[in-house]
Amino acid sequence: MSRNFRTKNLPWIGILLVLTSTSAALGQKQKIDHAQMRQKMVELYVRGAGVQNERVLTSMTDTPRHEFMPRNVQDRAYIDAGVPIGEAQTISSPFIVAYMTESLDPQPEDRVLEIGTGSGYQAAVLSPLVKEVYTIEIVEPLGKQAEKTLKRLKYNNVFVKIGDGYQGWPEHAPFDKIIVTCSPENVPQALIDQLNDGGLLIIPVGERHQQSLNLMRKKGDELIVESLQPTMFVPMTGVAEDHRQVLPDPANPTLRNGDFEESLPENGHIAGWYYQRQLDWAADQLAPSGTHFVQFKNETPMLAAHLMQGFAIDGQVVKHIEVSASIRLTEVRPGPFPDDLPSVAVTFYDKDRKDLGTSYIGPFRGSKPWERHQEKMRVPPETKEAIVRIGLFGSLGVAAFDHIQIEKVD
Repeated sequence: MSRNFRTKNLPWIGILLVLTSTSAALGQKQKIDHAQMRQKMVELYVRGAGVQNERVLTSMTDTPRHEFMPRNVQDRAYIDAGVPIGEAQTISSPFIVAYMTESLDPQPEDRVLEIGTGSGYQAAVLSPLVKEVYTIEIVEPLGKQAEKTLKRLKYNNVFVKIGDGYQGWPEHAPFDKIIVTCSPENVPQALIDQLNDGGLLIIPVGERHQQSLNLMRKKGDELIVESLQPTMFVPMTGVAEDHRQVLPDPANPTLRNGDFEESLPENGHIAGWYYQRQLDWAADQLAPSGTHFVQFKNETPMLAAHLMQGFAIDGQVVKHIEVSASIRLTEVRPGPFPDDLPSVAVTFYDKDRKDLGTSYIGPFRGSKPWERHQEKMRVPPETKEAIVRIGLFGSLGVAAFDHIQIEKVD
């Protein structure tokens, strides 16, 4: 079945309900709740997803993420999801912030350049781990608000500049580490030039909805590149956007690698899909399409087990889409909440990345052999992009997915 909903059955909904159950409390009780929520968030979605650096985990536990978000979305501060912060920008998920920070190997004497201040949260996480953080934000209202928040919370070693990060910050170069939290199509040369020899640069590069999070080490005039995982960040605007050559076609929405035949041998991730949790890239000659599929397994209530992929779609041109998927279930049962069940969820967003609602195939439970499901979904006219999510979403058991397709319906 297909239904529209705003918050049901997303990867983070179970923990959100638990962690915000006392969020109406006031005063000191509210502060205690935030600390407890951060601790649970870190244990379940940061340490539990593989981040091991204890200094990074401590900083994540101590940094009040809700302080870096607009009041109307602060109830989503301690979920493992990116959240809109205005001006068509988002605050990255806690896991991604921690993962990128750990990958930089922050040291107490490091001077770090950040491109894409956003709310200031990433800079705040870095602040206690390094000597200085220099951060640049191209969107003036966001940069000024972030600077105000950082000063109020006494992150005194963070310095904010309003400007185009494509050119870096030459007055304070060179830097030991550079972290980029928005995505250009290619690495800006200015950032390479401003990186110390032996320094590290972490940056998402690629097309609008198909990016790779890369870690680069500078050795003389050479950059040694390690591809970490597929990802999706907001695009780097300004000069970087002028240099972009590959643009998506929002009039013809499609998915990459919907039959899961393509994997990335260098890191074991599924090509085209990102933020994968608790899955196997499985092979079987009887797979519904080709020989491979993805299989999620979870026995820990509320623990994430999912994949997602973004795609461009223009709601003024595309009125409906047909979404189809092959699904197999083995002893699937809900987590603590009845909506914690497998599904194929499609969330639509407007030009400012405001959530316009979600439609889905499912939810499913029990044990079932491979079955093909398809649903026609209405596309809100304000839509400019969407994200498809598949997985267990906090439920228990085993769920396999294959041959995920999205087609425009005339």
